[in-house]
Amino acid sequence: MRRRSVLLAAGTLAATLATPLTRAFAATATPAVLDRHLDRVYDGRTYTDLTSEIDTLRGLASGTLLATFATTSRNLAMTLISASDPTRPSTDVTLCVSAGRLQFSVRDNGTVKQNHLTRTMYDDGLPHTVAVTVSAAGTTFHADGRPVLTVPQAHFFGAAPGLGALNVARNLDSDHPGGEWFYTGTIQRVAVWDRVLTQSEIATESVRVDLADSGRISTILNSDTPAVWLTTGDSITHGALWTGGWRSYPEHFQERVRWELGKPKNSDFVIDTGVSGSTTNDLVARFADRVAAFRPRVVSIMLGTNDVATAATGPAVFRANLRRLVTDIRALPDGAVPLLQTPNPLDTRLWPARASLGDYAQITREVATELDVVLIDHHAHWLEAHDGAVPPTLLGDGLHPNHRGHLVLAKKMIEDLRLHDPASRVCALEIP
Repeated sequence: MRRRSVLLAAGTLAATLATPLTRAFAATATPAVLDRHLDRVYDGRTYTDLTSEIDTLRGLASGTLLATFATTSRNLAMTLISASDPTRPSTDVTLCVSAGRLQFSVRDNGTVKQNHLTRTMYDDGLPHTVAVTVSAAGTTFHADGRPVLTVPQAHFFGAAPGLGALNVARNLDSDHPGGEWFYTGTIQRVAVWDRVLTQSEIATESVRVDLADSGRISTILNSDTPAVWLTTGDSITHGALWTGGWRSYPEHFQERVRWELGKPKNSDFVIDTGVSGSTTNDLVARFADRVAAFRPRVVSIMLGTNDVATAATGPAVFRANLRRLVTDIRALPDGAVPLLQTPNPLDTRLWPARASLGDYAQITREVATELDVVLIDHHAHWLEAHDGAVPPTLLGDGLHPNHRGHLVLAKKMIEDLRLHDPASRVCALEIP
């Protein structure tokens, strides 16, 4: 069987992107026509044969296909569930995790009726629920309770005639009578409804629910519509001086999105309006020319390192400014998405006037929680990775990240936005 194309990327989901939920699956208003709670670990050879239930799916022109899973490896193609014709080649309706991406395809004897993949990644070993809804309006991927990709094609089980096999963790056809695209990891559940579930119903059926803004960022990443990404802040975001000529973290992120994600994402633009010395007061005052003028879809703010040493931006003002900036970003045309990033920790022996930076990082966390903003917590990440110590090898002067520090910032940003791929040159980059 000819393998469909697989795009780039893989991701590790940060806890701040989602609201984790511990619950039993709740029943929707209409019972599923197929609902199997498997809770089974698959090793790349094992599978579950559900062929006895294939009749419930034949002929469905619309509906919802759902799977809950957690991967333990990264492979080119790993089947979550596949309905196929075992007597012909390339006739199937398949939901896969393909090199980390979610993939849904419908084929009839080699004719591809639809085949779509996300750019965002879900092979991080954490539990995820994916739901694919198909109606006359098109096909929508939902990940962890949020829509992340919509395409106009509208093919479901009824578009692949002759379906005679139904398998979890493998695909089966005449060219591969023993199966192919085996899965490794846990598959907790697979289910199919003969109607399109609402977003709230999908959230109810999901083991975790992402923040709405996380879903919006994923949608922008998965869309072919060009988008403007804007990063702003102080000298750290500016990338001034201490990178030593290497890329700053916004530049690494730009390479990941504009080049490595391929066309048409190279028509996205990543704009850096970080200004050395800036505080939140400065950004509030110059919001129009540093943010609004560029009509961004996503706005990242990393501030606090100068606020902590500026009398005019004490903790209360810093908190109020962050809240205002989030509100102003969301009020921009086209519904821009705010993204908050805590600054890296610094060496307080060299910068004693900034010894309270951790308090400003905590305020940033609190504002993110209060306003349901996606947070990338570099401050905690650096300390946790170095047993609570500030790593001098990542800093140029005890405060500003050097070229190694900027790469660490970039990789954390890429991972938390579900774009990490070990095959990516940016993600795999190491600085000796």
